[in-house]
Formats: sequence, structure tokens, C-alpha cells
Amino acid sequence: MTGQDWLEKDFYAVLGVPKDADAATIKKAYRKLAREKHPDHNPGDAAAEAKFKEIGEAYSVLSDTEQRQQYDQLRAMAGGPRFTAGGRGGAGGFEDVFGGMFGGAQGGRTRYSTSGSANFEDLLGGLFGQGGGAGFPRGPQQGADLAASVTLPFRQAAEGSTVSLGVEGRTVNARIPAGVRDGQKIRLRGKGRPGEGGAPAGDLVISVSVTPHPVFSLDGENVRITVPVAFDEAALGATIEVPTLDGSTVRVKVPEGTPSGRVLRVKGKGITRNKTTGDLLVTVQVVVPQRLSSAAREAVQAFGIATSGEDVRADLLDAARK
Repeated sequence: MTGQDWLEKDFYAVLGVPKDADAATIKKAYRKLAREKHPDHNPGDAAAEAKFKEIGEAYSVLSDTEQRQQYDQLRAMAGGPRFTAGGRGGAGGFEDVFGGMFGGAQGGRTRYSTSGSANFEDLLGGLFGQGGGAGFPRGPQQGADLAASVTLPFRQAAEGSTVSLGVEGRTVNARIPAGVRDGQKIRLRGKGRPGEGGAPAGDLVISVSVTPHPVFSLDGENVRITVPVAFDEAALGATIEVPTLDGSTVRVKVPEGTPSGRVLRVKGKGITRNKTTGDLLVTVQVVVPQRLSSAAREAVQAFGIATSGEDVRADLLDAARK
């Protein structure tokens, strides 16, 4: 992207954020717009595809601290009171903007020849490290990094998958590894914007959003699940059926006297990643009945009488006094 591109495009307006927006605000705005304009959600819509590309360009500049600073500086200079597009014969032009910077002022004006010396594009290239201007050969330029986003259902994220992404008019197939987390970024080397003059392409950075599952959650390579357990099962011990991520079930032994909140571990029933497999972590939730029959109420009262000599809050009161 040339300096002239930066002058012509208001990246803040593209993302709909103020010029003093912080990194988190810029990222949030980008992810929202990228989801709305993604080619997968707007098949055959050329305007949406063009907007998606424009959003990606804006985010690639504003998400990079150094590029954003350079962009702001250039826009500030170009938007000042002495700037006009005409350059000659107006109240001021590009020569005025850069005259003070390079110390070549003559009678309040600085002129740069477009033959035999650097022109405006060369000046911008020297300022911002983009090299080469109109009429001069450009050296090899590595391609820019590009940003994309994808939203995956929980199970697809847990098991891993291959997704197709529309990136600047082309399709990129990306392998999403098993166990990817919500908000995680995946960098694909060489899948960004192609380089110039034989230089390597940039990278594609994919931001992944994962839709929550109603039962399972991920903890690294482990899968977590909370399982309701009846009071008598927790008090007397029991063996219960617990669902697993692959759609089957596993028998889990609940030891006698298991309290609510205890975690039981089932080896090898988690996510397989990097040649290792995590575990299934089962959190016990002891269920208290909301309604009791007469027989059940009498049984609970009998239990209370039988255990009336035990103070379940004794440790709490002792600890509170320390």
C-alpha cells in the first residue's frame, strides 16, 4: 500500500471507530464488520466482498502500532491548513507540507523535480519504508500480513477442521487444529498478500471465535462437564453414566460422601492434540430436591435426627474467629 493510498482512505471511518480508539475497540469493530461482510455470509455479493477487503486493509494498518503511527502522521500533515491537492498556484501544496521537513525552502516554497531526483512517492517511500516511486523500479517487497476471522461451533473447534476463507478475492483453505480456544489467533505463513519482485508473501492471521456448548467446555486438552448427582448417590456412593465429547458415555464411580463441587477425572477422554490426549473432568453437582413427598420428607427428617450431633459449619466458625 502506497502513501497516496493512505492519503485517500480513512481507515477509522471504514471501521466506524474514533481516531483515538484503543486496540480493543478497533479489534471489536473489525471482528463485527468482518463477520457481517464475510463472503461466506454474502455469496455472490460483489459489494460485500469489496467491503470485506477494505475492512481487512484498514485493520491491517490500525492494528499495527508502528503503521498506525505513520498513517496518523501522514494524514495529519496532509490535512493541515497549508495543504492543497493542486501543489502549484494554490495556497500551498505537497511542496509546502514537506518543505520544512527537508530544509529546502526557497522564498517560502520548496520545489522537487520529478525527473532526475525523488518525486512525491519517493519521499513517502523514504519516510515510511515503502521504497520506490512512480517512474522508478521497485525492489522486492514482501507481501503484507492480512487478517481474517472465522466462527466455529464448539464441537468443530474441539475436534479440529478445515475451513475455506475468502481473502482478497481468492480462497484460502485453513486447517484449524483440535482444541482451538475462543479468541485464539492462528498464523498461516505465506498465505497473506503476495510479495512483489519475487519477495515472499505475507502471513494470514485468523481470529477464531468459538460458539459455547450447553454441556462441555475446554480446559487446554481437557474437556470439562458438570453432572447432577442425587443426594443419596453422593452420600452413599454410586456409579453413573456420563456423556463424552465423541457422543458415547462412560461409567464414572462417585465415591461415598462426595461433596458438591468435587472434580472426578476420567483419563483419556479429552482432546487429542500434539500426540497427547487430555482427560474428561467431571464436576459433581449435588441436587437438592425442590419438592418432597410426605414419605421423602419424613425420611429427610429422620436423617436430620440421626445426624443431629454433627455441626457441618463448625470448621467455618472456627476459621472465621482466626
